[in-house]
Amino acid sequence: MRVFLQALGCRLNEAELETWSRDCRERGYVLADSAEQADMVVINTCAVTGESVRKSRQLIRRAHRSNPTAKLVVSGCYTSLSPNDNGAELGIDLVVPNPDKDRLIAIAAERLNLPAMPEAATEPGENALLGRGRHRAFIKVQDGCRYRCAFCIVTKARGDERSRAIADVVDEVNVLHASGVQEVVLAGVHLGGYGSDLGCDLKTLVEAVLRETDIPRVRLGSLEPWELSDGFWSLFDNPRLMPHLHLPIQSGADSVLRRMSRRCRTTEFRELVQQARAAVHGFNITTDVIVGFPGETEEEWQQTLTFADELAFGHIHIFAYSPRAGTKAATMPDPVSREIKRERSQVLHALAEQGRQRRLAEAVGQSVEVLIEGRRDEEGITRWSGYTPNFLRVEVTAETTADLENRIVRVQLTNVADEGDRLIGTLA
Repeated sequence: MRVFLQALGCRLNEAELETWSRDCRERGYVLADSAEQADMVVINTCAVTGESVRKSRQLIRRAHRSNPTAKLVVSGCYTSLSPNDNGAELGIDLVVPNPDKDRLIAIAAERLNLPAMPEAATEPGENALLGRGRHRAFIKVQDGCRYRCAFCIVTKARGDERSRAIADVVDEVNVLHASGVQEVVLAGVHLGGYGSDLGCDLKTLVEAVLRETDIPRVRLGSLEPWELSDGFWSLFDNPRLMPHLHLPIQSGADSVLRRMSRRCRTTEFRELVQQARAAVHGFNITTDVIVGFPGETEEEWQQTLTFADELAFGHIHIFAYSPRAGTKAATMPDPVSREIKRERSQVLHALAEQGRQRRLAEAVGQSVEVLIEGRRDEEGITRWSGYTPNFLRVEVTAETTADLENRIVRVQLTNVADEGDRLIGTLA
């Protein structure tokens, strides 16, 4: 039984793919490299924007056209928000709602009458991540969100907040580490809300993972900049917790943040960034910004540019606002024209690049540990690539015949590449 898994959208969708891959292996299913090679295709869809919906439908159609005999199983936010769409027209055999995603492979096996595990199946717990060329794994620790930002449809699709038990997360980390994975990323729709239904919090979870596992590197996924508990920054005293956070701000103008129904203002966000950078030298903060939110004036836009320039983010994920039916923002007056959104996006991209260059330049001269994730051979020279603890890309030229793949090595950072997209280093 060959299964092809594909995700569109957020890191949480990627984390769910990791879970499904492990469930497949435990049932003796083989992971296929393409839809054409598969007996069953599983697609995890997205609906964060209208464009995401279009891409989700396109992905489903393409999978069905490429292999019409394969069973087509679909889940994710698109299917949850559009349950009345004609699944048969798209070639879908089974839709698994978001609340049942954790059991998707078992549900598919039962309802589609898939073959039982053969005698030569993989031992339960064996992991396929390294076989797929992966060095880090995303672990879904939380789902759902209690808040309703004006632009967000995903919280409707994902439902109420639900957290995994700490013991389950710790067990999964230990299984992954035993299989060779060097780094895990704890992810959730509202990661900062972890434990709201269990009587604990994210800090408690991270402490347990650091205490009860030996995996070398732990990262946190996208984290809303509120609800960080007292003592949160002390977690980074442990060097195994990587000093990088993605904290979405969405706008640098407080008036826009109010219209967005965001629970954080620029002053509070600035304080969080200052606390992070005080906790660990070189702490890397990345963020999201929505350009052209309804009613965004030139003055508000200039406030966003000033804020982004001041904080010098390591990366800015830039979204040009597009209305999403079912959200409060879709009914707001004074839409921003497409031309202005495009112009503003270009300006912000240039400013974001300046911030990234500042972060890369500040790292030159340091000696850091890098998780090697790939290699390329050029003109007889082997160049290895990976990421620093604060998630800066590094390329390493090493005069060694040793295979450095999936190893953590100490690297002396010597300069920024001419292309400006990575650091250059040598083995320390």
